[in-house]
Parts: sequence; C-alpha cells; structure tokens
Amino acid sequence: MPTYTRTNAWNNGGTFNNPILLWYAKGVGVMQSRQLNDTSSWWFFAAIHGQRIGQSASFPDWTTLPSPPQVRTAPPPSQSDKDLYWDQCQHQTWYFAPWHRGYLLALEQQVRAAIISLGGPADWALPYWNYFGPNNQFQMPPAFAEQDLPNNGGPNPLYVKARYGPDFSGNIFVPLQFVNQDCMTNDLFTGDDAVTPPPGFGGPQTNPLFSHFGGTSGNLENNPHNLVHGFVGGRTQQGARGLMSNPLTAGLDPIFYLHHSNIDRMWAAWNITSMQSNPTDNAWLQGPPSNGERKFAMPLPGGGSWVYTPSQMSDLGQLDYTYDDLQAPAPSVAPLMERLVRLGVLEDEAARAAEGVAPMITGKQIELLGASPKALKLEANGARTMVKLDSKVRRKVSASLLDAAETKNPDRVFLELENVRGQGDADVLNVYVNLPPGARPDNHPELLAGSAGLFGVSKASEPDDEHGGEGLNFVMDITKIIDEMHLRNALETDSLDISVVPYQPIDESADITVGRVNIYRKGD
Repeated sequence: MPTYTRTNAWNNGGTFNNPILLWYAKGVGVMQSRQLNDTSSWWFFAAIHGQRIGQSASFPDWTTLPSPPQVRTAPPPSQSDKDLYWDQCQHQTWYFAPWHRGYLLALEQQVRAAIISLGGPADWALPYWNYFGPNNQFQMPPAFAEQDLPNNGGPNPLYVKARYGPDFSGNIFVPLQFVNQDCMTNDLFTGDDAVTPPPGFGGPQTNPLFSHFGGTSGNLENNPHNLVHGFVGGRTQQGARGLMSNPLTAGLDPIFYLHHSNIDRMWAAWNITSMQSNPTDNAWLQGPPSNGERKFAMPLPGGGSWVYTPSQMSDLGQLDYTYDDLQAPAPSVAPLMERLVRLGVLEDEAARAAEGVAPMITGKQIELLGASPKALKLEANGARTMVKLDSKVRRKVSASLLDAAETKNPDRVFLELENVRGQGDADVLNVYVNLPPGARPDNHPELLAGSAGLFGVSKASEPDDEHGGEGLNFVMDITKIIDEMHLRNALETDSLDISVVPYQPIDESADITVGRVNIYRKGD
C-alpha cells in the first residue's frame, strides 16, 4: 500500500476547509521565506522548470513581476547548482511526462518537509486540480483566490496577482469547449495509428534528447496541458501576462503544481485503467545519454541530489504514491468503430459488439494534400487562408472513403500549423475548416479542427535557443470533418478554407506568425 495518496483539491469545496490545501499554503510559505540560492526554496524550484532573471526589462524577467508573490532574485546560486538544476523542463518531447513526474515528486518532498517542520502530517501529499470533474471543478479551487489565510493567518502564499484567466478578468477557469481529454483514447505513447493522432499520447522521440522547448507537443501535452497554462495565466487588457502563461515564470505560481499533478494523474490512469504501455526503447528508459547531455536532477530536502531516468518514473507503486481516482474516461464506442458507423460501413449494434477490438494500423504512406501559399501574420482576430489541394492526392482520399470496410481503414487527414512563432504564450488559437464567412465560430463546433495553446512559443522562437528558433508545431486530426464532407458529396473541392481564430483578440506585441498551414493524408 503506497504511503502517499494525492487527492482532489476540490474536496471540501476547494476552500481552506480542505486541510490538504491549508497545509500546502503553509508549506509553500516556508519555502517562499528562503533565499534564491537555497536549493529548498520556492524560487530555486521554480527556476528548475525555467527562469529569466535580470536579462530584460519586461515580462517574463523575474525582476519585473508584480507581487504577490514577492519573487526573490538574489543572491544567485553557485554556477554548478545552476548548471545541474536550472532550466530543465522537458517539452515537445517524449520525456515530457516522466520529467515532470520527477519534478513533482521532488517539489512534494520539499513541501512535505516544510509541513512536518510546522507540526503537520507526515503523510501529506500534493493535491490535484481535476478541471474535468463535476460540479464546476473547471473553476480554480477558491483557496487560491483568497488573499489571506483563515483565522488571521497572514497573507495567503497560494494567492498570485499575475493570474488573469481566459477573459482578462481574474476569474480563473478552464473553458471545456476547447480543453478536453481526447488524448486518453490514444493507444500509443509515441507514434500514430488508426485511433492515435501523431505524435502520440506522450510526445515525439526527439533529437537533441534533452529538449527544453521547440517542436511538436505530444497529445497529452498539447491538450489539456498547454491550453490550461494559457487559460489560467491569461493576460490583461493592457497585455500584461500571467505567471502560468510562460514556462519561465509558471513554476512561481502554486497552482502550477496542482495542474501538473492532474496531468500526472492522467498519465497514470492511461497506464493503469486504459492498459496502455510506455516506451520500451532504451533511449526513453535511460533518458538523455551521459556523453555531454544533461541528466534529470533534483535537489533533496536537507541537501543532496537525486538523478533519475524515465524508466524509474513508470510505476507509481515503486514511487510510493497513488491517486484517489485513477479512472480514465472511456469512449462509448471504440474510436475506429465510431468512424465506420459514421461512414455507413457498420450498424450501431455491430459497433457495440466490436468495442474493444484492436484498431487496424494505418498505412505508413504520408502525402501532402495541400499547403498555404505563404506565412500567416495573425492580426487581432486571427487570420484566414485558402489551402489549395492537390487533385491527385485528394482523389486518393475520396477513393479510400468509398472503399472503407470493416477490414480496410480509410485514410486519415491531418492539419498542421508549422513553425508558429511570436511572443503570445498566453494565446490560444482555435482552428476551423470551411467556417462560413461572417459566421460565429462558437456556432460551428463541428468545424473545429482543434486548439493550440502557445505556452512556450516565445522561448521556442528565440534564435539563440538550442533549437534555433524553430517555433512550435501543432498537428490536428481533421478526419471527422473530411468524413462529413465526403458524406455530403462536398469533397470534390479545389481547396479548404482555414480560419485561425484566437480565443481572445491577439495583442499587437504578441507578433504571432504561422510559417505554413499543411494538410496531409496518411494511408496505404
């Protein structure tokens, strides 16, 4: 039986009547009282994820952030501590989930040690924020909005001024019309097949292996992870960004760790309930190689260092913790069967009988179906482009749909936003296919290709970064939209009309560009 159980932050209404949250606040307060160069301080741990101190005169530099919290930016740690620990977070890589699991474990140990020093429970565990839960749990737990602790306990260490939410108002919630758990139906950690869009649940195999930022997010990272960061951090009408919206400041916000606890819970549920496997490739199991690459390292309470590998992160039992809820949402019909019903190949009863049948693997052929003629510069309300389709490739898609059968999987079609660059980390882009001119996007959810949270885009756009400013890429499965066009005899078209619609108008300073919009087919 694991010693530690992580529980829902919304227990007891998500207020300080939940003792787990009250002790979390007190433990965070102890860590915030320490200096930056103390490896057990709140500030040092935030810098492990990412930091910028004294390098610019604007956000996300820690010296310019509003308080609370009053961020410590001195004295600096030793260079050896910086080199070993700081700026480690793994994004756009198959190390995303295991690196963050180790990071949470290390932070949890530090908070627990602080709580024990105050006479608190020795079995305290980090709670999680399940924004998919019932009864308005998409709202941030109220304890994080209180400026003071109960019973004249002083300022609340969980309260953050630079936390603005989706609508610029300081009302913190997760818009569930765009944030979802679709990744939980994936059956591959890395790669794609008939039910798993690329690059897979856990992310793409990456080179260089130590991937701080840049490239394509895995499906769990893309949605819900990136979107929740952008929606919770948000920005003001004047363009000021929230801490959660940028990876170089996100670790300063205490809600960050509850968000990642939920992401970690989803990975565990995917493994345990959905019975899906993590990679067995030695490059994943062992993590970055020792020949000059950085290792995953965390400071321990009382001193000392912990170096870990992804293979050590796979089993919650061996890590001595669990969650009080590890149920994964199950689709009513297996995704492939649902598609064959939609195309008229199967009747509903046959689909229900076939539920749980292993999906057919799609062919390995990938062909470009079309691409935008030039880069897109996003204005306040986004951008629109016509993607001309290659008639020969389009006919292959049509033929595969006409020839669909229980034993033959038709083509899948994907949309890619390639090389998205800019400074709009808080922005969320919703992409629509063939949205009627003048129509309200909210009235056409059936045309929504997907949503892209730009968390990390500024870091990934820096030309001196380790990835050369390549920006971010987003892959969206538009197969269902293409299927519906086929059923309406509307697929015999020369182009697709692609609308990139921001959740909120884009601030001019964000300077967001999309290098190219690609449409491609994958099939036999």
